[in-house]
Amino acid sequence: MKILKLLWQNLKKGPSTDPFPFGETFTPKGLRGRIRFDANSCSACRMCEHVCAGGAIRFEETEEGTTFTVWHNSCTFCGLCQHYCIPGAIRLTEDWHLAHHQSQKYTMVEHDLIPRLPCGECGRKITQTTTSLLGRAYAGSNGDIRTLATLCPDCRRARSAQQLTKGEML
Repeated sequence: MKILKLLWQNLKKGPSTDPFPFGETFTPKGLRGRIRFDANSCSACRMCEHVCAGGAIRFEETEEGTTFTVWHNSCTFCGLCQHYCIPGAIRLTEDWHLAHHQSQKYTMVEHDLIPRLPCGECGRKITQTTTSLLGRAYAGSNGDIRTLATLCPDCRRARSAQQLTKGEML
């Protein structure tokens, strides 16, 4: 008799499962989903590629700059890339709608370019330090630090040595 009472109560309540994929569902707060990449914040340190558990992140050097590629079908959504990205160029969104047919697995990829900009003195193309990274490394950085960030390593070394021999502070 108890089972019939329980059955009747469950029938009155209705389904207790999510209607997905046939209806709307909810997204839990803090869910790790699709990667969002900001090339303007990236310093091309490649730490995210190194720690990527699924091997979904790749960098490639080109004439124009460094190409960032993320394969969403290989991503395990572990969040290590976001955790170790010091400039904050990688964020995991709450977008989990990544289901696709097997024939579309090569389209679940995003590319972005981290451009090489000319050195402030010699004009050699370099990947310059981003303002987000400068803000984290030098809280409240001054004009000298921002100027040094636009220089290639050789020009930066020469400028620093020149300022030290003159007795100026950086």
